[in-house]
Amino acid sequence: MTANTDMMQLTIFFRHNQALTLDEILAQLKKTGFWKHFPPDGMEIVSWQVLMGIGHVVTLRLPPDRLRELNITVERYAWGAFTTEFYPSYDFSAVYPEYHRKALAGEM
Repeated sequence: MTANTDMMQLTIFFRHNQALTLDEILAQLKKTGFWKHFPPDGMEIVSWQVLMGIGHVVTLRLPPDRLRELNITVERYAWGAFTTEFYPSYDFSAVYPEYHRKALAGEM
């Protein structure tokens, strides 16, 4: 398996601002235009999950040279409704089956 160096994967935690109700969070996102601007064009959503009581976890694929653009988009459109955390990430699902096979065979 080879890494695509033209793209990176980034996971973002959008933690709900729990001082706000859901209606207030949605109003803030509408006011800032979050749903229109996130993610910026040319960035691929790999997954988007909601964690009950926490918020949204979004994994994006994007060119590394556009990381600053993504950060500014989050600062402009998500803050107020969410606090944010960013984590470089990668897809482990292609590697897992071999680890699992070796563990069942007693090799690890």
